[in-house]
Amino acid sequence: MANKRSGALQPHDFDREFRSQRAQMTAGLAPTAFTTAWADWAMHLALSPARQLELQQHLLERAQDTWGFALRALAGAPVSPADGLQGNADRRFAAADWSTFPFNVYARAYQNSAALVNEAVSDVDGVTDYHAQLMEFAVRMLLDASSPANYLASNPEVLALTKAEKGQNLVRGLQQLAEDVQGLLGGAAPAGSEDFEVGKVLAVTPGKVVFRNELIELIQYTPTTPTVHAEPLLIVPAWIMKYYILDLSPRNSMVKYLVDQGHTVFMMSWKNPDSADRDVGMDDYLSKGFMAALDAVSAIVPGRKVHAVGYCIGGTLLTIGAAALARERDERLASLTMFAAQTDFSEPGELAFFINPSQLAMLEASMHKKGVLESRQMGGAFALLRAQDLVWQPAVDNYLKGRRQPMIDLMAWNADGTRMPWRMHSEYLYRLYLDNELATNRFPVDGKPVRLSDIRVPMFVVGTEADHVAPWKSVYKVDNLVRSDDFSFLLTTAGHNAGIVCGPVHPKRHYRLKTRRLADPHLAPEDWLEAAPRHEGSWWPAWQQWLAEHSGGQLQPPAIGAPRKGYAVLDDAPGLFVRQR
Repeated sequence: MANKRSGALQPHDFDREFRSQRAQMTAGLAPTAFTTAWADWAMHLALSPARQLELQQHLLERAQDTWGFALRALAGAPVSPADGLQGNADRRFAAADWSTFPFNVYARAYQNSAALVNEAVSDVDGVTDYHAQLMEFAVRMLLDASSPANYLASNPEVLALTKAEKGQNLVRGLQQLAEDVQGLLGGAAPAGSEDFEVGKVLAVTPGKVVFRNELIELIQYTPTTPTVHAEPLLIVPAWIMKYYILDLSPRNSMVKYLVDQGHTVFMMSWKNPDSADRDVGMDDYLSKGFMAALDAVSAIVPGRKVHAVGYCIGGTLLTIGAAALARERDERLASLTMFAAQTDFSEPGELAFFINPSQLAMLEASMHKKGVLESRQMGGAFALLRAQDLVWQPAVDNYLKGRRQPMIDLMAWNADGTRMPWRMHSEYLYRLYLDNELATNRFPVDGKPVRLSDIRVPMFVVGTEADHVAPWKSVYKVDNLVRSDDFSFLLTTAGHNAGIVCGPVHPKRHYRLKTRRLADPHLAPEDWLEAAPRHEGSWWPAWQQWLAEHSGGQLQPPAIGAPRKGYAVLDDAPGLFVRQR
């Protein structure tokens, strides 16, 4: 048998390199997953003659509707493409321009075709739920891309604008397209984000960096009240985002709001990793991240328990840490608050489209080659989940209408992405998303599995109604896993980010809130929704009141840092890590 040459490319390495190259050609999507889903659907549809006949009948009905509408439109009078339409009308065709011929016919034909295609991939007996979801997602991507609203020749609004401006909108659009392509290739931030500089416009709440290691900085914010609540807050943000989503402009900064309400606030700021950090794993994020920060807070504010707050996967990490602390009978936590954070990944929502063995093998290969997952790869996946709002409509506005959407603070933050180390992200996706180890008591910390049922401190959990990343019903599952005798769940409007960063006053928002005791019967999500009272406005004051009620009185503000304990002031907030590109 021939000896293996040292340094020779092994079959596994070759396959990984091949998957990495293929990922570049497919925008990171795994064709195998969609091909398998299509085969499952096609074979079961072939075995469903009654369903085929039903679809053929509906095809005939939709075709007749389109031809009948076209004849009415040819008569000359404006006819809305929603006139007499079966099902819900598409808001993209609501403008008056779409009521003129032939554009109303384009819109009507598109809506009928979309309805028929969506019907064809749903309710086919024998197709697995996951494959049905993949097919619906694939169809949605194709339909979003093929809408007549996306193209110059078939969009009457764009044609009218082009005529009125004598083509100047297209000139501006071409210039903006060239700028965006150049910026994308050069790694530059989107146009307009230069007006939202971190430390000058965003993340301006005064504070000091009091701890730094190879993974995090810890910021302690300057008090603004003569006395503060006795227990400090430690916020664990997600490492897939810069922390300052919770410290945006002063009007919607959660950090500023909490400080102004008399809370001592500590914020973790994650390093933006590079290829040298490829082997940093989940255990590092726990020990050098949350645990190191908790040690620092306990040293700076000694003798006091800590209210711990986690956002998104920062909340997932926090629950892992809290379970590990409870296992070791470490009682430093006063409470846990989770914002849009999952612990049971059996129903992860639309992110499941990108989480299957085939998809993860391709992603893992791409990350292994670079050592990190680039932020634009992750951002592209999120954009596909809402392609109409995040891809096609902005493209029409920017490149056909020649109108730049004004940059706002949340958009500027969203453009300031972070990378993720290969090892950590692979562990996170395989062990939590794919294998659901945390919810099934199989996720190890220091070599021993942790159990979320060991968590018994008061909890406040927030979900958002329109969350595509962490669906609220999935977030709510933590109620079945912990043993807290004081568990409050709050459901607010909007999505994963806008629902959390709503500011202390928001007249267009509402929320539902209900607290349960351990002896109370568990409510299914639908039952909880019916039982929880509705409140108007922002949910921030309700949470702040809950924190105050779970705090132990007022004290003089603690000193900033604790130099004698190794926590000297190192920098002004927002620190160095948040500025890393």
